[in-house]
Parts: sequence; structure tokens; C-alpha cells
Amino acid sequence: MSLPLLLFFFQFLSPSLQQFPRPCTTPDVLRSKRCCPVRPGDGSVCGSLSGRGFCQDVTVSDLPNGPQYPHSGLDDREQWPLVFYNQTCQCAGNYMGFDCGECKFGYFGAYCGDRRESVRKNIFQLSVSERQRFISYLNLAKTTVSPDYMIVKGVYSQMNNGSTPMFTNISVYDLFVWMHYYVSRDALLGGPGNVWADIDFAHESAAFLPWHRVYLLFWEHEIRKLTGDFNFTIPYWDWRDAQDCQVCTDELMGARSPLNPNLISPSSVFSSWKVICSQPEDYNQREVLCDGSPEGPLLRNPGNHDPNRVPRLPTSADVESVLSLTEYETGLMDRSANMSFRNALEGFASPETGLAVTGQSLMHNSLHVFMNGSMSSVQGSANDPIFLLHHAFIDSIFEQWLRRHQPPRTHYPTANAPIGHNDGFYMVPFIPLYRNGDYFLSTKALGYEYAYLQDPSQRFVQEFLTPYLEQAQQIWRWLLAAGLLGAAVAGIIATIITVACRRRLKRRKSSAYGERQPLLNGSEEEGSTSYQTTL
Repeated sequence: MSLPLLLFFFQFLSPSLQQFPRPCTTPDVLRSKRCCPVRPGDGSVCGSLSGRGFCQDVTVSDLPNGPQYPHSGLDDREQWPLVFYNQTCQCAGNYMGFDCGECKFGYFGAYCGDRRESVRKNIFQLSVSERQRFISYLNLAKTTVSPDYMIVKGVYSQMNNGSTPMFTNISVYDLFVWMHYYVSRDALLGGPGNVWADIDFAHESAAFLPWHRVYLLFWEHEIRKLTGDFNFTIPYWDWRDAQDCQVCTDELMGARSPLNPNLISPSSVFSSWKVICSQPEDYNQREVLCDGSPEGPLLRNPGNHDPNRVPRLPTSADVESVLSLTEYETGLMDRSANMSFRNALEGFASPETGLAVTGQSLMHNSLHVFMNGSMSSVQGSANDPIFLLHHAFIDSIFEQWLRRHQPPRTHYPTANAPIGHNDGFYMVPFIPLYRNGDYFLSTKALGYEYAYLQDPSQRFVQEFLTPYLEQAQQIWRWLLAAGLLGAAVAGIIATIITVACRRRLKRRKSSAYGERQPLLNGSEEEGSTSYQTTL
């Protein structure tokens, strides 16, 4: 194994990046509000002895938010992460992680100085073994308790200033389901059912695309850590012009159950999955948060939705129309925005006109409604693994728009967006901290690419040549053995034929020598015929 590969391997052995890492869930840390863990590599806080980072006060943006959320001081997420922590590790250079023990996206190596670009592929371009591996990775993540992270199951005011932490274990997959729930849940205002619903830190405004970009990158990262497959990337489903759920087969994401159209086929591993965070009304009534407990089977009944709300799935023309919009955000920068690329792609505006619509779910939203099950509720939508395929393709459309229009960062709103969506706001619920505006940039800078966006030569290698080479790599021992066996058999046959021919030629020569005198005494015609026969 080469030195760069070893360094890349060891990089992934250190703790990772999501919110509420275990070292920061103790009473002492919560009371001090200091989430600055010791890096195992050098035994110093934030890896300071190695020059990786240092513990620093968190400074949040004080620029104004939009009018959509009129409250203050009622929700733990309002000035993320100050309710929980006011000091975190600030990493230097290309280092990243809650203890600065890892590399930024797209970098690897002992000192995070080497670049690496991964390619996300169309799920239908994966080889059979790649598809099977993807499904097995999903199931492994669903059934493996996260060794590094916990989820919070109560609001901070219930923790007695941190003296009684309210955290619990969660599986690797369900960690991300819970994160999507937590970022989009209603704000609890006090009293049963007393909530503010018009609040979402990852949807219905500018952060929708950057937030989900980071979310997918971290999910990819966790699967690599879990499986040791550092070449893993999330596949995407190109649903343009689709008439049905093309990925809803037992070979992929699970077909429809013949026994109950709302369930997954028993032939699919996903039929045994249990969902979490799927009952927001109940949580609101009880004034609690989702605690990660299983709540029933994964539901999906694609196509049996309200056709008035989703007349059809998006077409290639729809995507092209959305890409032609030049402004990222407009107006109030929410679901009412007109001629906004973000709002049109998210599905609150018509792709044909760019104008905001009500009563319909278009583009991104249409796929969620079309699935008609667990994926159709915002807070619990990540329960369905199709969520990953869908959002990877949404991310690729975002990437197309960035490459086509090349907007400067100033096009991303710095103020007056709904709470959680301004440029300088830290993404909920990630620790370490990442600003929305930092991910308003190309995937190239983050170390990944989409196969269908590559130039033709790269695309040919990636989509056609590489799968065959990978299959050959998997069976090269059999190919070598078959080649050696074939060569041996061919050699034996050639030897047999050679010996047989020599013996036959020898007999014919002996016969010719015995007939030489009679031929001399015979007629010319007989001599000619016998000569040809001897030859």
C-alpha cells in the first residue's frame, strides 16, 4: 500500500464532523459551553500542538433576518450554536472537524495538502456489484449505532443549564434522518400544540441548496468511515421525463408490496426498515422533540398522490427553464419569491414562468409528493433512501446553474432572508460550524463532480470504460487462471497435432520411396497421378 493511500486511510479513522459529538455531551462541557475536544493525534485541544486549530469564541452574525419569524430567544436554533456552545474549535488551513483532526472536503493526506476529486454516478450506470454494495451500505448504516455522535431529545431549557444532559444514541443512517427533522421542525413556543410553523433553517429560502450540499457531503463521509470504502460516492437519480418511479425495484430501492401498496416489497431489505421522526404533530402536542424511537414501517406508494398538486414529474424542458433564471433570490426570499432560481428549483414557483404558485408542488417538491409516503413529509422525508438519490440530482442542477452563471458570492443574501438563511448564519445543526455562504461555490472546490457534467472524454471513461475495468479487476484471478488453462490446453493440442502430422508425413515418405521404381517403369499419366498423391 502506498504512503499517500495509508495517510488517506488514517485520516478517516479520526472522529468526524456532525453536531453533538460525544465529547461535547457531558454535563461539564454543557455547563462551560466549551466544545473544544482534545485531538487524539497529539493530545492537545483542537490539535493546537500540530498547528491544526485552536479553541475560539463563537461570533454569530447580527445582521437582520426577514419578518417570517417574529420571535426571539424561544428556540435553541435561533443563534446557532450559542444556546449549547459559545466556544468551538476553529481549524486552520485545510483542516476540519470538531477537533480539527480531519481534512476539508476534497483534501487528504497527513497534512491535508493533497487534492482528491470523487465522481457521483447515475445509479443506472452503476455495475451490478456497485448497486449491491450501495444497498448493503445503506442497510449497514441503518443497523449500526453511531460511535461518534448522539442526538438531543429535549430543548436546552429542560437540561437545568446543562446539568442533566438529554442525549441518546442513534444509528449512522438515522442520525441524518434526525438532523433533517431537527433543522426543519416547528418552534416550540410553550404549551401543548403552541408552535410557530413558519420556520425552517434548511428549506424555503436561500440556504436550501448549500445546506443540502453539506448534508450530502457529510453523509458520504460517514459511509466511507463506516465501510472503509473511501471511493464511495452517493449515486443520483436523473428523473427528468420519468413517467414513474424508475428506482422502485427490488434490485434498487424496493418495489411496491403486492400485499399492501403503501409498503415496500418483502423482497427488498428496505421492507424491514422502521422510520423515525415521522409524527411532528404528536411531538408538538407533547412539547417534546423526536428521540429517534422507531415509529413504524417505511411507507411509499409512488404515483398514487393528488394529481392536482403534482400533475407530472419534471421534464428536461422544466430543468432547462429553471437553469435560465439568472437571480438566485428575489423579493422576500421565501416561497413567495418570483424569478428566483432557488425558489423555482425547490418547487414553489413555476418552471415555465418563474412565478410563485400556491396549491402545487413542482420540481424538487414534486418528487417528494409523488412518492406518497414517508418521503412526503418534510421533517421525516430522509427516512426514505430515495431522498439521497433525489437530492444528489438536485445538487447537480445547482451545480449546473453555478457553472452557467458564475455568480459572485455577493449574489447570496447577507441580510433580511428568513432566519437561518443569511450568508453568515451557521448551518443548523452542524458542529463544527459552517456558514451558508461558504458553500455557494462549485463542487470542484469541494472535491467532487457529477458524471454527466464531465467533458465527453471523461464521461466515456467514467460511465463506460471504468465499470468494465472494475469488473475485470474483481475477476482478474479467474481470467488469469482461465488464460493459463487455455494456454496449456492449446499447447497440448498443438503438440498432439504436430506429432500426428510428423508421423503421417513420415509414413507417406516411406510409401513414396517404395514406389519410386514402379513409377519409373509405368506410363507418364500414372507417374503424374502418383506424384500428386505422394505430395
